[in-house]
Amino acid sequence: MDWQATLISLKIALLATVLNLPMGIAVGWLLTRMRGWWRHSLTALVMLPLVLPPVVSGFFLLYLFSPAYWIGSTLDALNIPVVFHLNGAVLASAVVSFPLIVRSVLNGLENLDVRYLEAAEAAGVSRREAFFRIVLPLVSPSLMVGSVLVFARSFGEFGATMVLAGNIPGKTQSLPLAIYTAIQSPNGWQRAWLLVGLACLISVSAIILSERLWKRPHASA
Repeated sequence: MDWQATLISLKIALLATVLNLPMGIAVGWLLTRMRGWWRHSLTALVMLPLVLPPVVSGFFLLYLFSPAYWIGSTLDALNIPVVFHLNGAVLASAVVSFPLIVRSVLNGLENLDVRYLEAAEAAGVSRREAFFRIVLPLVSPSLMVGSVLVFARSFGEFGATMVLAGNIPGKTQSLPLAIYTAIQSPNGWQRAWLLVGLACLISVSAIILSERLWKRPHASA
């Protein structure tokens, strides 16, 4: 059961990272193109999960994706369960970690040397081609670091996951939820220490990986 909760957490974190990466790139690129009131409003909306208590984010998601609301009922009709399902755990983790990838993308784009884009435009390169062949490779260190941050945040997500997906052993019980369950048991402290050790090991590995990913592109450059 200990390994099962760890594998569920890894699966949630990986899926949330895969889901957030393209969306984070798109939103980050859009924000760099916007100015004034529109940019401030969208930035505030995107960053809101970063400052809201995770339980509040989970509450809003539970309301929106419950079968009583049209979004949830539509997904249920399409046989895509969310509430008390692994899909809900992935969604909750993706939402609370989304600001991290957007902020990383923005940092990379705002520090991008525009002379590369000007040279590409002068050479007749289309904007779409310049984005995929110039912009993305240049901001790849920021994307890698942002992805690791999303993974780590999703791996440790507790509040929103508990509210939206529940704490179902073998289905939605992630590693943080398993630790919480073990602590509540009178004889569960030994299991809790084991789970905490696994969580620390994976978290430290994520930090080391992010450092290597950050240094490799700069070394190549």
